[in-house]
Amino acid sequence: MKIAILAPIAWRTPPEKYGPWEQVTSNITEGLVKQGLDITLFATGNSRTSAKLQYISNTAYAEDPGIEPKVWECLHISNLMEQADKFDLIHNNFDFLPLTYSRLIKTPMLTTIHGFSSPKIIPVYKKYNSTNYYASISNSDRSPELNYIATVYNGINTQEFTFNDTPDDYLLYFGRIHPEKGTYESIQIAKKTGRKLIISGLIQDEVYFNMMVKPHIDNNDIVYVGNSGPVDRDKLLKQAYALLHPISFDEPFGLSVAEAMICGTPVIAFNRGSMPELINDGVSGFLINNIDEAIEAANGIKNINRHHVRDWAISQFSQESMVNKYIEIYKIIMDHGKKA
Repeated sequence: MKIAILAPIAWRTPPEKYGPWEQVTSNITEGLVKQGLDITLFATGNSRTSAKLQYISNTAYAEDPGIEPKVWECLHISNLMEQADKFDLIHNNFDFLPLTYSRLIKTPMLTTIHGFSSPKIIPVYKKYNSTNYYASISNSDRSPELNYIATVYNGINTQEFTFNDTPDDYLLYFGRIHPEKGTYESIQIAKKTGRKLIISGLIQDEVYFNMMVKPHIDNNDIVYVGNSGPVDRDKLLKQAYALLHPISFDEPFGLSVAEAMICGTPVIAFNRGSMPELINDGVSGFLINNIDEAIEAANGIKNINRHHVRDWAISQFSQESMVNKYIEIYKIIMDHGKKA
């Protein structure tokens, strides 16, 4: 079975720092190669993979201001579609745009829907639902207007994360800095619990950062360490007393939540979106509804067994589990012998 994996090109695959879709695409690709499958990754030219690599754009558009995103996205997608007959199956991790090619090719396509940027994109998914296969990354992120072949949780390469049973005393915020992710709320929680807060993440909303976050940074109690890469990410996650995740939107998954738990670090998260699926309440962290409950949860972290946190995360969110589920889906699709 020859499989083409289509990655986004906002960032390198895997990303050097931020880039959750690219990171998951890399985890899928590398896991499939380990299983001995014939995989070709369509990504940026500077990507790192043990699969065969095909590319049009040398670098990612978020890393190179000279790249016009829509132009190179079109060139990137068409590069795969124009040679689709070389593959038995296409696994699309790009989003909705590749679906518009799907009736022009004979190769079946599985699309992992990594989230809906807006309800306005759902008509594209609806149009091509009858001739394509969709996988969701959580049950909570399913649209009632679509049919899905499966839910497959994002899988983490556990070798990249270190278990630690003797954490430091700081709380950690790890994620893009944006109002919906709760950076400011994390600051309030840390201050009210009297604990140090380390903030790491891509500044996605400059105005929000400058108005709501930066005034509190004192490099003592509230520390911003920038957008961390894999080595620093592992260190920050494994040494944290707890990860704070006070989101104000229905998050489709939450990669940092799973990564923290792989390290044994419990998570305190607002009970929105996929969080009830990711967090085993009282075992791997706490699901809460407001800042007051977060303060109470922070006091209860001492009762969480970090070995149990890691065991839970590995049982649900390992790379091996994710890849095995995708292989099962590939077989189902191929057994159909044609598009659904």
